[in-house]
Amino acid sequence: MPDTAPTPLLLCADDYGLAPGVNAAIRDLIAQGRLTATSVMSLCQHWREGATALRELKDKADVGLHFTLTDQPPLGAMPTLAPDGRLPPLGRLMGWAYRGKLNTVAARAEIRDELSRQIAAFTDAWGAPPDYIDGHQHIHQLPGVRDAVVEALATLPGAYVRLCGEPVAAVLRRGVAVPKTLLIGGLGGGLRRMVRTRGIPANDRFAGVYDFAGNRPFAGLMPRFLDGIGGRTLVMVHPGLPDEELRRVDTLVEPRRAEYDYLRGPAFAALLQARNIRLTRFAGFPR
Repeated sequence: MPDTAPTPLLLCADDYGLAPGVNAAIRDLIAQGRLTATSVMSLCQHWREGATALRELKDKADVGLHFTLTDQPPLGAMPTLAPDGRLPPLGRLMGWAYRGKLNTVAARAEIRDELSRQIAAFTDAWGAPPDYIDGHQHIHQLPGVRDAVVEALATLPGAYVRLCGEPVAAVLRRGVAVPKTLLIGGLGGGLRRMVRTRGIPANDRFAGVYDFAGNRPFAGLMPRFLDGIGGRTLVMVHPGLPDEELRRVDTLVEPRRAEYDYLRGPAFAALLQARNIRLTRFAGFPR
């Protein structure tokens, strides 16, 4: 074991609440000390039941809001963005964001109100406000959305936000889903500037993006995600146990099982030891 102090890493599982199998996998990994945060889709029907079981692990991981504006039924009426009672797919939402539709008075009000509803649904089931806010499919970075997120964070003292940017050189060295990673990071420049101006806590580095196609085993990806980490690095993962509900609501199924199997296994433990990495909650990062 190296004599130097271990490098801290925040390892966050997204999509808690999406399906029972996702909830069970995330809880198991938190209990084993293999995750230190999870992001909750509080508008999903499996959040409330999942909150009760997750509460037993509340001292082992940060629990935050995975603000969702795509593909799900919203918690309240959104006649501009979800006139048929279902939020738009990501591509349509991004198009609206960069054509200015999300900056209209009506759209901004709907986004702000839906975020408030999702925070309230989180808090009602969890018994406390979220430790942080991020976005399902990274929508919290979009113009017209990030403003509402920053306003909400200002009312949650101590809460942090996920930033998704990485140095371009680091992305190129890693060589994993380079265009996708650069796109996601590039979307976050405005949010990063707002967060810094407002003094909202945030991670410094981010990793975990890949294409979910299964062309590379997840066991080969995680070492790349951990290359050169430092500062306050957050790595996102999407573990889960496939079940009928997951298959009904999402196309990402088998990659979740592969991530779960790897994260709970001995190879991941050996990687952390070999790299002298200590999994931590956000508060465990050096100030």
